[in-house]
Amino acid sequence: HRRLRTKETRLSKFNQTEIKAMLGSYTKVLFVRDPFHRLIATFLQGMGINPSFSSFVQEVLDSGTHNSSAAWKPLVSLCRPCLVQYDYVVMFGFLRQELGHLLRRAGLPAGSLLPELTDSQAQWTYRWLSEQMFSELSAQQKQQLSHLYRWDLAAFPFSSSFLSE
Repeated sequence: HRRLRTKETRLSKFNQTEIKAMLGSYTKVLFVRDPFHRLIATFLQGMGINPSFSSFVQEVLDSGTHNSSAAWKPLVSLCRPCLVQYDYVVMFGFLRQELGHLLRRAGLPAGSLLPELTDSQAQWTYRWLSEQMFSELSAQQKQQLSHLYRWDLAAFPFSSSFLSE
């Protein structure tokens, strides 16, 4: 789209006609991940300065949704799936299968472009990590996290998320 060459990069900076034209001219792909897995990954990458997962989660809960980092902000507030009609939603844990499909739809040779992804190993590892880290949290923290990510859990099929249990 012609306006994309300007300094403005946020959709909110454009008027409704320009937004509609831009969104209509692109294939829109949304990558989603279980919010609890996002928290674990952020903690493991050292973005939380707290020594325990429980204190990191408390930092997240205390920050609220307005002042929170994009690393743990609810997805629905970052990518607006109710306003933007995405062409594809790719879920972490199914990357190899879904990225292959996307590349084939784009007319690209999927096999040679995809990195070696081991989705089943990643799913097993995150299931184990989730069990360990979820057990560190208080009942109140679990309830607050479920509330914080309630719209993500409603919008995307995270049926095996610890936050939806």
